[in-house]
Amino acid sequence: MTPILQVKNIDAYYGPIQALRDVSLEVHEGEIVTLIGANGAGKSTLLMSIFGQPRVRSGRIYFAGEDITQVASHDIARRGLSQVPEGRHIFPAMTVDENLLMGTVPIGLEYVDADRDSMFALFPRLKERCNQRAGTMSGGEQQMLAIARALMGRPRMILLDEPSLGLAPKVIAAVFDALKHIAASGKTIFLVEQNANQALALAQRAYVLVNGAVRMQGTGAELMANPEVRQAYLGGH
Repeated sequence: MTPILQVKNIDAYYGPIQALRDVSLEVHEGEIVTLIGANGAGKSTLLMSIFGQPRVRSGRIYFAGEDITQVASHDIARRGLSQVPEGRHIFPAMTVDENLLMGTVPIGLEYVDADRDSMFALFPRLKERCNQRAGTMSGGEQQMLAIARALMGRPRMILLDEPSLGLAPKVIAAVFDALKHIAASGKTIFLVEQNANQALALAQRAYVLVNGAVRMQGTGAELMANPEVRQAYLGGH
């Protein structure tokens, strides 16, 4: 079966600095795949490169069998790929409901009522905050909103960059529980996460990125049991 996402031998740069080196990976439909690595390894750059910012210098990126290497970001979203970037990037002056409506831009308003109800079922806190300005909510609530907004576009696949960053342990558990429900609904998830314990426990497969290159790959369980991974990313436990 052809993977829904294929990254083939990509190189990416920030100015003169090479951030990604001959990176190849794939994600199959319905999978949760995670990418772990230290700060500065290139994890966020990889997610942004899939969305065309920055453009890769060489290599190709395929989504649902189509080459999206040179496709504009808004067109990539219309094809069924959605992104939750690091730092959430909600619209702080807009209400929760208005933020959710912004998520429908790639597909229009046909399903907005049903999908809003689904998001409120997934994140009940958002229903309570429906008419509240997003910028006044807690970090955890904003992260839930960012994920819900991405899902309002009915993507086939969602890219998440550090969804646990800066959140309290209880909130992190709630976010990862929501990701399990999202995957169970049939969405494909590609997760970049520094919380390697949580990410590897959640994912079917995983990749380790070191200095912009894929160093190893395997199932989540295999990498959790790998001594090198345990020492570098799991606190040696």
